[in-house]
Amino acid sequence: MEIRVERDDLYQAITRVQSIIEKRSNMPILSMILLSAADSAISISATDLEISIQQTLPAEIVQTGSVTISGRKLFEILKESKSSKIYIKEKENNWVHIADDDARYNLACLSPEEFPAFVEPEDIVTVDIEGSELSEMIEKTIYAVTMEEAGFKLSGVFTEKIAQGGKTFLRMVATDGHRLSLIDREITNIEDLRLDGGVMIPKKGMAELNKLASEGGLLQIGFRQNSCLVKRESCTVVIRLLESKFPDYNAVIPKKPKSFIHINRTTLLDGMKKMIILSSETYRGLKVSLEGNGMELVSINPELGDAQERLAVEYQGERLELGFNSKYFIDVLQVMESNTVELGFVDNASPCLINGKDDQGFLGLIMPMRI
Repeated sequence: MEIRVERDDLYQAITRVQSIIEKRSNMPILSMILLSAADSAISISATDLEISIQQTLPAEIVQTGSVTISGRKLFEILKESKSSKIYIKEKENNWVHIADDDARYNLACLSPEEFPAFVEPEDIVTVDIEGSELSEMIEKTIYAVTMEEAGFKLSGVFTEKIAQGGKTFLRMVATDGHRLSLIDREITNIEDLRLDGGVMIPKKGMAELNKLASEGGLLQIGFRQNSCLVKRESCTVVIRLLESKFPDYNAVIPKKPKSFIHINRTTLLDGMKKMIILSSETYRGLKVSLEGNGMELVSINPELGDAQERLAVEYQGERLELGFNSKYFIDVLQVMESNTVELGFVDNASPCLINGKDDQGFLGLIMPMRI
């Protein structure tokens, strides 16, 4: 293989796969990317066996063929290069020569025959979705995915289609058992997607989809058996779905909160940030008290001290005291866009519901804790 390719195009493509390539795998081939040259373009492939990505770039092809190159080393070479074009040539015994206008590199690589084959699911039905919409759905759910290794059943974003009011929506739900996030979006032709029973998209796969979606433009998304397929222009991503069964999340969502308060999102967010200053691994609790048109926040840490702040709200109910993790409020408020948010309460043993007018279809839920 021998090619010349635009440095900026190649750098962007290699940057995109850095979080996919395995850096400490017992399979060295997974730390490599596969470059294949044919006709007037090259394809760049990377995989960790759970997520596979392939992108096509225009290039000057001197000789067709395939090589593998360390994904990290190629990224570093391209990052430091100031040239407009990069020259790559295959040498004997799996060595690869890389050059720009100034520097020359010879890298020991692995046989391209060892690289896992990129398999795109066949006969898959896809629907179009705006990248900005998909990105919003991911950002408003991914923060709630569990970080615990033992929480395999909750280690992804549950994705399904639901029917409401004569319309069909795409829904994403995530939870770590302490908080939950949910968002619905009406997508054209969503009925065509094969989503019976819903699917679990792993957190790492969702993060990769968000990178692609955040670039904007139209994407095609589809599901088949244990795979999620997403395409955008010359880039294709295939994600292996989790086989875990997501719990019945509807059972934890209160149907009719007894009382509501409305408060400026930034004011509440600032208050929660002040309270978290005194939190630690041992003491994370925040006491929220509602009484007489006031919301009092109190954070107590026996090792450090205490903090409190009173916020003005419209509240007409009986005195209510609840314990929460202030970080959970910060996480949900940071992904919302509404100037004013609505908090719904049932009692001191039930979760708090959070939504806003400018966050259509979104619901945040935070479970109370003992303090």
